Amino acid sequence: MTTRLQPDSERFPVVGIVGAGPLARLMIQAAIPLGIGVRVLAERADDPAALVCPNVDIGMPNNARHLREFAARCDVVTFDHELVYLDALAEIEAGGGIVRPGAQALRYARDRLYQRTECKRAGLPVPEFAEAPHFPAIDEFVQRHGWPVVVKSQQGGYDGHGVWVLEDANEARDFFDATAGTGVDLMLERWVRIDRELAVLVARRPGGESVTYPVVETVQRGGICHEVIAPAPVTPEIAARARLLGEQIAELTQAVGVIAIEMFLVGDELLINEVATRPHHSGHFSIEGCATSQFDNHLRAVLDWPLGPTDLLAPFAVMANLLGEGRDSLAPRIPRALAAGPPSARWGGVHPHLYGAEALLGRKMGHVTALGDDLEETRARAAQAAALLTGRAT
Repeated sequence: MTTRLQPDSERFPVVGIVGAGPLARLMIQAAIPLGIGVRVLAERADDPAALVCPNVDIGMPNNARHLREFAARCDVVTFDHELVYLDALAEIEAGGGIVRPGAQALRYARDRLYQRTECKRAGLPVPEFAEAPHFPAIDEFVQRHGWPVVVKSQQGGYDGHGVWVLEDANEARDFFDATAGTGVDLMLERWVRIDRELAVLVARRPGGESVTYPVVETVQRGGICHEVIAPAPVTPEIAARARLLGEQIAELTQAVGVIAIEMFLVGDELLINEVATRPHHSGHFSIEGCATSQFDNHLRAVLDWPLGPTDLLAPFAVMANLLGEGRDSLAPRIPRALAAGPPSARWGGVHPHLYGAEALLGRKMGHVTALGDDLEETRARAAQAAALLTGRAT
């Protein structure tokens, strides 16, 4: 494979997105004004991004042949998730294909134990952790850190999946008995009392130039993000440290594109929680809330184009996730949600984004963003629109 992406090319580039979920769908929307061509590798023809993209390849992200054939049709390959066959991506890169972020950067997001180990080696703050190949490992860990203890799958966790909190030795023994032989590699983390969960996004070009988005608070329930508040209601000193930590991780991973860093705030201490080397739900507010959205800057970064400013356009931006209630289509409820308010005379009402996914219980169906001058009023407006859209309010 030869490199096709040329800065002086007279044709518009084609960005290939591995995965056709909501993030890919939102990337396509950002690509349209810039004339960027998009091709997606979808597992199913009715995946959210496949429904709105004219160029769809059906294939699996863990299939080497599917990845090679897909990459050959694109100028640069990027991702809407990390569950990809990394060895195949490394082979594509070795053959001259452009993969951004590359296989090595993706490993930080795919493998929690690797991420923790590399961050600790770099002197970055992470909760105490250990590999957990068997039950005796938990005894040694608890002797140092006490109960409860957090158990995580090393790979594949998201939205609360792959995370378990064990309260005592009996519960731990039952858990390890139940997971023995499943092939799931586990790790342990010290349980911490979280005051807030924060996130920061950095968009980074291949040469290292980067821009950083405002630090946000992510409001979690049951391991799922329900709300994002920008800017995070923390002191300027904590926000500055969070921003610096995000930039340090972006440099450590050498990721190209958007990298999202989720953090725990414990007292005034920041601890790294998760790293995602792609656009992220904590940055959806940026579509209406910032001068340049995370999706726009992700595409610019992977194409090595100049990055846009990340300033907030309003004093506050609040994003509320739309979680499926197992009901019928959201379509009949859109008019009432659009009228949620009263709308701000300066900042308008609300901005829904629907992902085209079936309304299964607990699934992220979309999100709604509100901008405003008053944080509580803006939160209430976003929450009301979300409740109307999901059928929790009438």
